Amino acid sequence: MAEYVPAAGRFMPVDLYDRSIEMTMREPRWRPLVTRLAAGSDVVVEVGAGTGRQSLELERVCDQVIAVDGDPDALAIALRKPGADAIDWRSGMADALPVDDGVASVVVMTLLLHHLDADAKRHALSEALRVLRPGGRIVIADWGRPGGPLAALGFRGLMLSDGAAGTADHAAGRLPLFVTDAGFNSARVWQRLPTAWGTLEVMSADRPT
Repeated sequence: MAEYVPAAGRFMPVDLYDRSIEMTMREPRWRPLVTRLAAGSDVVVEVGAGTGRQSLELERVCDQVIAVDGDPDALAIALRKPGADAIDWRSGMADALPVDDGVASVVVMTLLLHHLDADAKRHALSEALRVLRPGGRIVIADWGRPGGPLAALGFRGLMLSDGAAGTADHAAGRLPLFVTDAGFNSARVWQRLPTAWGTLEVMSADRPT
């Protein structure tokens, strides 16, 4: 995989990540939607689980959550949170998931894909397709084309932190194309939400049966 960009970006300590997201990302508006789109599933794989905020919400409404991340510091924070012992935490990267073929009914990726350059995005989405069973769903929360000048200004700041290699395709609105090119069907954007860092999109798509 290309250069690894941690959850908090290239400049912020991971210990500050949760607080930063709370202050700037309007989590109560989009994390519950991600959870609802996965609710009732038997096995959910969250890729890029980071400090576990979404994983813990998913565990409340799904039978089993496998949470994968490549940052040991982020996983250490996640493991200290109440309820963490109910989740199957695994160390691994998005382009080589430590998950068997066809295990998951849902794959979730929140704030992951913009950390990856174009080739790494393709590999990560291919891996998501591999671990999903036929008819399974991918749920993504990540950056879309900025919706106005304020969103564009915030997104320029994000690009400085997380790198242009991963974020440029998001600024151009190309994320849905990556998803469909990977082999997913029925891509749908459920929400476009302005935040301090740009316009966040929540979308889903299906693995063909």
